[in-house]
Amino acid sequence: MNFEYFVVKRLISAKKYKSSISAPIIKIAITAIAIGVIMMLVSFATGLGLQEKIRDKIAAFNGHINISSYDNNSSKVSLIPVSKDQDFYPEFTSVEGIKHVQAVATVFGVIRTEEDFEGVIVKGVGGDYNWEYFDEFLLAGRLPDFSNKLNDGILISQYLASRLKLEVGDKVPTYFLRDDSERPLVRGFEITGIYESGFQEFDELYLIADIRHIQRINGWEDDEVGNFEVFIEDFDELDKKGNEVYENTGSFLDTQTISQKYYSIFEWLSLFDFNIALIIGIMILVAGINMITALLVLILERTQMIGILKGLGAGDWSIRKIFLYNAGYLILLGLFWGNLIGIGLLAIQKYFKLVPLDPRTYYVTEVPIYLNWDYVLAVNLGTLILCMLMLLIPSVIISKISPVKAIKFE
Repeated sequence: MNFEYFVVKRLISAKKYKSSISAPIIKIAITAIAIGVIMMLVSFATGLGLQEKIRDKIAAFNGHINISSYDNNSSKVSLIPVSKDQDFYPEFTSVEGIKHVQAVATVFGVIRTEEDFEGVIVKGVGGDYNWEYFDEFLLAGRLPDFSNKLNDGILISQYLASRLKLEVGDKVPTYFLRDDSERPLVRGFEITGIYESGFQEFDELYLIADIRHIQRINGWEDDEVGNFEVFIEDFDELDKKGNEVYENTGSFLDTQTISQKYYSIFEWLSLFDFNIALIIGIMILVAGINMITALLVLILERTQMIGILKGLGAGDWSIRKIFLYNAGYLILLGLFWGNLIGIGLLAIQKYFKLVPLDPRTYYVTEVPIYLNWDYVLAVNLGTLILCMLMLLIPSVIISKISPVKAIKFE
């Protein structure tokens, strides 16, 4: 390291800015970078978190891919039965990336109490049902066990339980209409658990019961079900796996992914990708402009020193690097505080759930947080690289400074 490099580095070091004219500008630049990083981290964490949470809730009630008879595909209930004797059940070995396949059936019903009644969709499930998502939704009681003998236990939503004033352990008479009879069929269920998914579109409709009740109500055989729900390992491959599942099922069966079935919801979710990109672009632009301003102020403040170094034979690029190194230090300082505050706020929300949301609008009860080091690293590297590239342009001013005029500059 040569003498002039050492002298200038010491003179324009960030530690010397405390008493200089540029101190407020530098503080503003560091603050702008920190705020920008916080906003980008929050945008990523909440945007991706909301997407993941909503699609998981939809999958909890529908699976990722639905296989059913063509006559059932546009209906909320099972009209035409499908045999369980399929090549893809219970293991879908012909398509890679399939995590689980379960057989279900649905039927309309009416819950009637002494004071009120409510229309519901009774979803019948069996011993192969994946309760992974409902473990998180469960508020009271326990999950029913449908793996052994016929079970009268049901899982009902908090929404329905509140409207009908029901609790765990209550008997629930449920009425089902049949085409071959004028009188409804009555089944007496017992509430074993109460769930709340926060997805009101589902909570106000679904109760979970033993699939064997649905088979008896519809007059089906023991090996007949309404449809199959398929879960995949990687949601990003949903469309690809949907096509593969369709190609590997019989010609009398149709398949539908949840993104097709709930097209409007997934279109709304896709807007979050644009919002995240827009926020990132604006924040990097603001941070870059502030750093450019700070660098120009530093150059203006050290014009005489630049002239002296040029007079001693220092090259333009050597001097430019000194200013860029110190600008990089300021950027790293902003990144440090931005990450410290941003990740801290996200962790608080993730574990303490302080910020609520209206489930009728956002399908979740609190702001969901998705923390991943991939996007944290991408935000930091992207901010550092783009800001440094933006600073190359104003640093060209150094090459335009005349040594004689600079030394006389006041």
